[in-house]
Amino acid sequence: MATTPRGLKAGGRRLWRCVTADFELDMTAAEQLAQACYTVDLLADLRAEVAESGLKVDSPQGVRVSPFVVEMRQQRLLLAKLIAGLGLPEELVDDPAGA
Repeated sequence: MATTPRGLKAGGRRLWRCVTADFELDMTAAEQLAQACYTVDLLADLRAEVAESGLKVDSPQGVRVSPFVVEMRQQRLLLAKLIAGLGLPEELVDDPAGA
């Protein structure tokens, strides 16, 4: 089993353990999984920011969608690509973004 990457939070560690318990990864796949785990953690941080600041923000152009919401969308897409690139079943990621 590959060594758990440093700096992972609860969600990232959970994904890492789940995958490495059932699958043998080469170095490239382990790095890709690490990036997926960091993405899971970033999504949790973004979700917390949205919970604190709300879905919308005031701007000179009027009320807009929060940049945190926009970034969550981008990170969800990245996570889906990383998981698909590893060839793992999607059910291994238990909706890390909470949506």
